[in-house]
Amino acid sequence: MTIAPRRTLPLLTSGPHGSRSHMTCQFRCGNACDQPIPNTSRNEHVQDVVAKALERRTVLRGAAIGSGALIAGSLAFQATGAAAATSTPAAPVTRGRAGDLGRTSFTPVAPNRRDAVVVPSGWRSDVVIAWGDPVVKGAPAFDVRNQTPEAAAGQFGYNCDYVGVLELDKKKALLVVNHEYTDETLMFPEGVYDEDTVRRIGLASHGMSVVTIKRGKVPGSWLTVNPSRTRHNRRITANTAFKLTGPAAGDARLKTSADPSGTKVLGTLNNCAGGTTPWGTVLSGEENFNQYFEKSGDIDPAYAESYARYGISGSGGRGWHHVDPRFDLTEEPHEPFRFGWVVEIDPYDPTSTPRKHTMLGRFKHEGANVAVAKDGRVVAYMGDDERGDYLYKFVSRDKMDKRGNAAARKRNMRLLERGTLYVAKLTGDGADDGTFDGTGEWIALASDTESFVPGMSVADVLIDTRLAADKLAPTKMDRPEDVEPNLVNGRVYVALTNNSNRGSESMPADEANPVTESMVRSSLGGALEKKAGNRNGYVLELEPAKRDHAAASFTWNLMLVCGDPEAPETYFAGFDKSQVSPISCPDNVAFDEDGNLWISTDGNVLGSNDGIFRVPVEGPDRGKVQQFLTVPRGAEACGPLIADGDRSLFVAVQHPGEIDGATFEAPASTWPHTHDFPRPSVAVAYRKA
Repeated sequence: MTIAPRRTLPLLTSGPHGSRSHMTCQFRCGNACDQPIPNTSRNEHVQDVVAKALERRTVLRGAAIGSGALIAGSLAFQATGAAAATSTPAAPVTRGRAGDLGRTSFTPVAPNRRDAVVVPSGWRSDVVIAWGDPVVKGAPAFDVRNQTPEAAAGQFGYNCDYVGVLELDKKKALLVVNHEYTDETLMFPEGVYDEDTVRRIGLASHGMSVVTIKRGKVPGSWLTVNPSRTRHNRRITANTAFKLTGPAAGDARLKTSADPSGTKVLGTLNNCAGGTTPWGTVLSGEENFNQYFEKSGDIDPAYAESYARYGISGSGGRGWHHVDPRFDLTEEPHEPFRFGWVVEIDPYDPTSTPRKHTMLGRFKHEGANVAVAKDGRVVAYMGDDERGDYLYKFVSRDKMDKRGNAAARKRNMRLLERGTLYVAKLTGDGADDGTFDGTGEWIALASDTESFVPGMSVADVLIDTRLAADKLAPTKMDRPEDVEPNLVNGRVYVALTNNSNRGSESMPADEANPVTESMVRSSLGGALEKKAGNRNGYVLELEPAKRDHAAASFTWNLMLVCGDPEAPETYFAGFDKSQVSPISCPDNVAFDEDGNLWISTDGNVLGSNDGIFRVPVEGPDRGKVQQFLTVPRGAEACGPLIADGDRSLFVAVQHPGEIDGATFEAPASTWPHTHDFPRPSVAVAYRKA
């Protein structure tokens, strides 16, 4: 038996990583920021859009607001008041007493470096489920020194991300969670496991979990149900069988020696964000799948362009090809084409085969979120999470069946198989009106029967969506992560996390990406320091024409330019900067029943732990950013989800203690403090009794 050696990582240098540890960058995305930007097209950047507008302005008006100065009379937005939603909400959990999270006043949580989930006075948080807890009937109790691949396949996986909660009855619900990636340095005691066992446990610890939960005694609290007392619990891993759907299914590039049909895939990888559909299924986005593939020899030159555009180099480093040849590019050059899709699972049927929808395109999906257009068709919004990549949406060919019976649900579960895929182009209005805003259009890439990209078939467009989009000149964005429709006001909100290259020759500024220098802190309470690039990110607000999600055009504005309120570049929808919490690196968004925006962060460069923030999007408090929660040291705040009549805030605490130099034996965090090492977990915050 060959004992797996401790995996060492190169030292983190200053540069594109922000506050993320090199460990996080390595294990989650294969150090994407250190690699050449895959999008080498000459398409316009969102910063270019802004720059063109700025060229036509006569002066950049500085304005002191609160404790900081605001750029260029910046981004002011006149709230128009809430409008009737044009979408059908997917409210999975029965509404209770509304208003707790959406309307309550609370004292914002101060920036901190505590190894805890910190919530406001009058609230508390509990761990609902942690890495290694049994999920399926018969799964063993967690024992970190006696793990097996079989045990891991029945237990809650590692590094939880997306959180969905779907109602079962008045007392119980289904918790659906993604498991994005594994960090073997923190997971395994040194000298206990051999290399191949570590790899196989890694395969089993990816994927998704479906867990039955029940309401606790205090409103808003939740507990897990014993797996032996429910039929719904399920683990989906990197070895679970999936079905490919849509026009690209069966294409030659999707066929492998194990699957000559090109329609059956084992596993789902690097699942990041997701969404709950109006018909009660869950969508999950496969993101940094490129890092899992290695090579034992030469790579087929026929796929060189495609591989390069997706960052597939054959140097992933996980070694999975030693236990499963499908991860060897030399042996199976088509296997990477079977990842990078939006996955749909039916949590209510643990025997169902999950699907990968080729009609929604292949790229580094953060997630997919569905709204219903005025004519009844469904629309899925998506972001491609890479510097310089694009925003997308899909519009179904068929209308949603709203009858609410089993036949209607079955029909609706095919809505994502036929329709049209679009990519976004943003144009600044160029007016000297004190705003960064403009118009946009959705450019058609392909329908299920016709390609709109010259020289590419429908299958070409769907399999190599990035290459297809490059040809139609959409707008390059700053890491578009979560893209979600607000089902109260009908607008769409985009988390643009950051881009340290913004303002460089390769990524000039534009009206939609205006920040080329950001203020950051070396430590909590340290002095603000100027760094090149967009280090703190934005929140982009889109309004579909006529409030119809199927419309071909939209207007847009930068609602938030994130960062420290004392920094001149920041902007909070015109709200008084002395009255807001600092916020850095927006990653995921959610909404409460009043339509308030909730933002989770990843990679805070202001010295504090990451957290979750509430932001009204209408009325006099529009832009009032208030921090509701912080996560433990080294962790990312994922999810989030506001549920149960705004009484529960679910948060997935991903990679606690993932700080450079940390190991299993020398952890940087022990949260949730059940052991002497960290365990990624889902927690819920609620009002104290």
